[in-house]
Amino acid sequence: MEQKEFIHRQHAHCESGVTSNLLKHEGLNISEPMAFGIGAGLFFGHVPFLKVGGIPATTYRIWPGAIFKRVAKRLDVQIHSERFNDQAKAMKALDDVLATGKPVGVLSSVFYLTYLPEAYRFHFNAHNLVVYGKNGNDYLVSDPVMETPTRIAPADLEKARFAKGLPEPKGFMYYVTGIPSEPAMRTAIQKGIKQMCFFMLSPPFPWFGNNGIFLLAKKLQSYPAKLEPRKAGLYLGNIVRMQEEIGTGGGGFRYLYAAFLQEAGLLLKRDDLLGFSEELTRIGDNWRNFAYSAARILKVRSTDLVSYDELSELLRKCGNDEKALFTKMRKMKWE
Repeated sequence: MEQKEFIHRQHAHCESGVTSNLLKHEGLNISEPMAFGIGAGLFFGHVPFLKVGGIPATTYRIWPGAIFKRVAKRLDVQIHSERFNDQAKAMKALDDVLATGKPVGVLSSVFYLTYLPEAYRFHFNAHNLVVYGKNGNDYLVSDPVMETPTRIAPADLEKARFAKGLPEPKGFMYYVTGIPSEPAMRTAIQKGIKQMCFFMLSPPFPWFGNNGIFLLAKKLQSYPAKLEPRKAGLYLGNIVRMQEEIGTGGGGFRYLYAAFLQEAGLLLKRDDLLGFSEELTRIGDNWRNFAYSAARILKVRSTDLVSYDELSELLRKCGNDEKALFTKMRKMKWE
């Protein structure tokens, strides 16, 4: 049987891009924004006591693996996923699936992806990519944030799949085994929106969702008094980095979700979703303004152009605007 050629498509974010590319390969034409929305990928979290590299953890997206898993469940896509304790077994399992012509999603550390420029390689263990074949010993890679497909040596891919640190990938891999004849898009969209609203407005802990934005705003305001300047700069720099460099970041994730709302509004013929899309796009602009203002503090260090108090207020505005929007979305009526 002739194997189907895998087509690389560049996307904005790794996991939603991998989800879209894997499903399109199997014949289910779903865009990246639609995958992101059905998978309820939008999120926020700031956990001061959970430190990565000595810096409090901040995230603008849902935890790794959730988007693909939710999309598969809501569209009745059959999948197989697996983690490993043994590195040799993990590489053999990958080879066995590739031998059938099936592309495989892989969780990896950015640091060991040698095809990336060195300046972009750092210890981030939640990057998704597709391995779609082999050329000699090298693995053929479709990384959705890259313009073109690439390749990686077996030793480097193995290191990336078993990097230490939080979270540990543990060789995690996943692939599609079956596609429904008629996916229930309307129901999947509805469930994705409802879950996203719940996690943003009603999380059980104060560090997550909309409450996490206000928590970070409060912490940010206290940085000058509680932290020495260098540490305050490191903390603030990480917030900006997580927003603007990891995946598509805070503002970019808002734009991606807004694109989902627009696509869903057109598909379901709902003007309210189109209006929400425009509103979230404006909120995304405010997130970008926050990141720009924060970068000015980091660049100049001693300036009266913007203060930590003003920065905190910009963040509170993002939080207030999102709370108002998601509250309206949660009250949507569905037939």
